[in-house]
Amino acid sequence: MRTIRNLERLQRLHSLIEQEITGSPTELAERLHISVRLVYHLIEQLRDYRAPILYDRSRKTYFYDDDFHLNVEISVSVINRDETTHIFGGSYWVPEGSEPNSWEKATNFRRNPLTASFLQ
Repeated sequence: MRTIRNLERLQRLHSLIEQEITGSPTELAERLHISVRLVYHLIEQLRDYRAPILYDRSRKTYFYDDDFHLNVEISVSVINRDETTHIFGGSYWVPEGSEPNSWEKATNFRRNPLTASFLQ
């Protein structure tokens, strides 16, 4: 599950960097519900994938200096005798506008949409 959570964070960070709306590292950590240290770690992971990430102090945002695309796809299939459940995405669905409950806060899950189909 840590791998999935890490991929979700990378995907969210990438989206914010693409839009150039990350804010300072501290603001970014608050937005992602993670530590500043983990923000720097995630940025280094993206740089390991050759992401040309720079930081603009005047605008207080990270940005890509050149084109960079990140596509994260996660697929899980749970099969038992009576049904097959397919989950595509990698995030746990929480309705827009709802406040995170204590479990979501403790696990750092974000409000990303999840596509799920249940086949019987």
